Amino acid sequence: MLVEKNAPLQQYNTFGIMARAMNLVRVQAPQDIRDFLAQPPLGASRQVVVLGGGSNIVITGDVEPTVFKMEIMGKRLVEETDKHYIIEVGAGEVWHEVVAWSLAQGYPGLENLALIPGTAGAAPVQNIGAYGVELQDRFDSLDAIDLSNGEHFSLQAAQCAFGYRDSVFKHAPAETMPLTMIARATGVAEPRGMGLAGRAVITHVRLRLAKDWKPELGYLDLARKQAEKGIAQPTAQDIFDWVVEIRRAKLPDPAQIGNAGSFFKNPQVTADQCEDIIAREPKIVHYPMLDGSIKLAAGWMIDACGWRGKSIGKAGVYDRQALVLVNLGAGEGSVTGGEVVTLARAIQTSVYERFGIQLEPEPVVW
Repeated sequence: MLVEKNAPLQQYNTFGIMARAMNLVRVQAPQDIRDFLAQPPLGASRQVVVLGGGSNIVITGDVEPTVFKMEIMGKRLVEETDKHYIIEVGAGEVWHEVVAWSLAQGYPGLENLALIPGTAGAAPVQNIGAYGVELQDRFDSLDAIDLSNGEHFSLQAAQCAFGYRDSVFKHAPAETMPLTMIARATGVAEPRGMGLAGRAVITHVRLRLAKDWKPELGYLDLARKQAEKGIAQPTAQDIFDWVVEIRRAKLPDPAQIGNAGSFFKNPQVTADQCEDIIAREPKIVHYPMLDGSIKLAAGWMIDACGWRGKSIGKAGVYDRQALVLVNLGAGEGSVTGGEVVTLARAIQTSVYERFGIQLEPEPVVW
């Protein structure tokens, strides 16, 4: 177990915010977590935050809880059935590299999720998704460590309580019994009854990829790219390449401009609510969902409120995509977490006043 004191975090968050961790543990194997829990005084409080690729956090100051920097690596095929390939990846693997590797191995199915920043361990927490595919559509199971006792446990898809950018890992615990007992007793985890935020650390993720692969081309951007390329029957590699092209054209590279990707979730409303908004805002971009709800384009609403290209301090709204907040500073003159939060709240207020919609941020605020 490698423990760093007063560790700088600027290089570990894609916003590039300057901050330090009082204790940073480099987790390179599940045993490192158990060793941490067994070592007083570090493990006594169980006060832990988990850091993957740092692409979904806003740090507002130095971090007092112990930071687990997830560096568990490994990618492998663990099972092959008549219908599926099941692959397992370590929580520290870069997600985009997992997608590229799976295609190179002949396991299609993740191509729509290309270039999503972050690590594999964070993917189930956020239930990442893009261009018509969510992680839950390809998920098999995961392994995790219970921070209350150091025990290993596994969860299937139903036990993760996946939702839109949501999972059981984003809800506060409401039970005190060991997680292994809860899983055996209920079989299904519910956010209200078995929240795992701050209580469990994901170590490995398994994905179930169908051999009977079919392209997912339902999103307009992909349809346009298909027409542009003139390919009637695209391969998984074609879709991967198109998604990478689309995302690079829309989103800034964190290595060039600090950011955390899409900052707000696209809100979902009822059909009646959508009709009411359309009556006032006929041009609002919206998408019907399979459950009958309507997804509204948060970026369009932010743009309509005049925020594109605007800034507060060194926190700005990206001039090519209003859904992205960016760091206008650099190095020691970097944006602060407080500036990012202030800008985000100002945007929320504008959107609520005009549309009656409360935007929900995607990143976690530390």
